[in-house]
Amino acid sequence: MSVPGRAAELAAAVLAHPGVASLDGGPFGTVASYFVGERVVGVRIGTGGEPVELAVVARLGTPATPLPRLAEELGAVVRGLLGPVAVEITFSDVVTAPSTGS
Repeated sequence: MSVPGRAAELAAAVLAHPGVASLDGGPFGTVASYFVGERVVGVRIGTGGEPVELAVVARLGTPATPLPRLAEELGAVVRGLLGPVAVEITFSDVVTAPSTGS
């Protein structure tokens, strides 16, 4: 699979986690993968020995996933798709889950 395809696949897998509300560009919008005619915000696949970077907005639900555990779980998602790579995660914000009660 091409690098743009892998970045999009990784973004979709991270967004599928119930503890992730959205992806974010991180500080100054630097966490993104740029390709000709395409940009994947919130995911930066490093080259060589650089880590994969994620910038996410975490969702606090009931029960909430503690941020250290969420980071571990997202790291596992990345390594499940890309193999044994270093992963750096930035939590750009935290939002509460919408109420489902009456």
